Amino acid sequence: MAYKLTKEKIVKEVVKSGKNPVYFINTYCKIPHPGKGLIPFKTYDFQKDLVDELALHRFMIVLKARQLGISTITAAYVAWLCLFHRDKNVLVVATKLTTAANLVKKVKTILKNLPPWLKIADLTIDNKNSIELSNGSQVKASSTSGDAGRSEALSLLVIDEAAHIENLDELWTGLYPTISTGGRCIAISTPNGVGDWFHETYVGAECGENDFKATKLLWDTHPERDQEWFDVETKNMSKRQIAQEYECNFNTSGDTVIHPDDIIRIKAMIKEPEYRVGFDRNIWIWEDAQDENSYLLCADVARGDGKDSSTFQVIKLETMEIVCEYKGKPTPDIFAEMIYTTASQYNMAMAVIENNSVGYHVLEKLKEKDYKNIYHSRKGTHEYVEQFQAEGNSSIIPGFTTSSKTRPLIIAKFEEFVRNKVLTIYSKRLANELDTFIWRNGRAQAQRSYNDDLIMAIAIGCWVRDTAIIENQKDLEYKKAFLNAIMTSNTHLDTRVAGMHKKSIQERAFDEHKKMKDFSWIIKG
Repeated sequence: MAYKLTKEKIVKEVVKSGKNPVYFINTYCKIPHPGKGLIPFKTYDFQKDLVDELALHRFMIVLKARQLGISTITAAYVAWLCLFHRDKNVLVVATKLTTAANLVKKVKTILKNLPPWLKIADLTIDNKNSIELSNGSQVKASSTSGDAGRSEALSLLVIDEAAHIENLDELWTGLYPTISTGGRCIAISTPNGVGDWFHETYVGAECGENDFKATKLLWDTHPERDQEWFDVETKNMSKRQIAQEYECNFNTSGDTVIHPDDIIRIKAMIKEPEYRVGFDRNIWIWEDAQDENSYLLCADVARGDGKDSSTFQVIKLETMEIVCEYKGKPTPDIFAEMIYTTASQYNMAMAVIENNSVGYHVLEKLKEKDYKNIYHSRKGTHEYVEQFQAEGNSSIIPGFTTSSKTRPLIIAKFEEFVRNKVLTIYSKRLANELDTFIWRNGRAQAQRSYNDDLIMAIAIGCWVRDTAIIENQKDLEYKKAFLNAIMTSNTHLDTRVAGMHKKSIQERAFDEHKKMKDFSWIIKG
């Protein structure tokens, strides 16, 4: 093409390309195609619009489906920026160094395959992870280490697959000063659940709470994709994979402990509490105690380092509704007083307190106040034991012990109750914790910077309800049935002649009471 151009025409083309990145990309850029080799880059409308937005907005965050060529169009924009501007410093950060280096490679390919007359700056450094041009502009790939880009002033920061970068919130803290003097940023990613930097920043951008411009590109943004294409591409994928790779769905894309459908169902049931009471107004009450109902209060006591909250949940056992909830940061003494008052109001609810280091202090305060319905269990087996049996028995401890053994069990029981629609949740605080309660390396836990205090309280409640209350009721019914059988047998062994000896109603009642008393050890265990 160069031999056909006059010097005047070349100057015009250089100026036109320098002023219009879309024209430069569509006219002169070539990109590798897996089947066709090197081909001219012809942008789709959505790619053209993205380039225009990059020029207009200093901060861009792009929530995208996969295979839309967003990384490639970003590489073309970076090539244009560095070729037509002096001393531009571009840093590419991705989940892996190889991923970031791949974007740098695309920039390099575009620059190397331009017409010779358009190469107004030469490549002076050409490494695997970086390039530098004779006009002082450079592009580098970086790992996600804590010191990435800290010592540089950046013209453009590209964060590729941002939702999949661990600890990006901390990385951003170090990177933001590098672009604070006028640098730009484009963060690109498919979703990966909620609660991470990418999710929070994207949602904040949609709400106008930060400086980012949010752009969402669904799978059908591509003009060559239709429902038939989608069905073929996703036929062997799970719902979570489809949500992550094609539907730009934050809630369904994350590997949450509670199934996304159940979280959606729970959020549809959320309602404001009838009352907000307590010194900090954080006791939320949806229903007062009813005389005919029994209640269970389960508490997760904060460690005391200020990073988490003390919580309790009150469950109405007949319906498995959470009717009262607390989350806050009171002192242990005040928290014990709140538990005592609330449990007493809910018909002397069984109080199940996690007996960590601070939890023991809360339990001691409840004992000092002579609360009569504290959950106890046997050491080692975690078998529920009634309070009157615990006195003087060193093998029985008050409260519930959350350990590496019991933690998976109580979480599994909570998940089971939610999945089977046994538990009714009205709290938006608890529902929000479910969004960020995820599987990580095989362990169910809250995402970084989030907590699961309300979840742990209700998980303990679900476990105790099934293992202590229900099983204890079954055992008690069995023992009563056994006792009745003994009493019935004793009656049948009475050989006295009928009619020869009659007892009054009072005498028969006394005998029944005496038998119950004589065999009471069966019921008490």
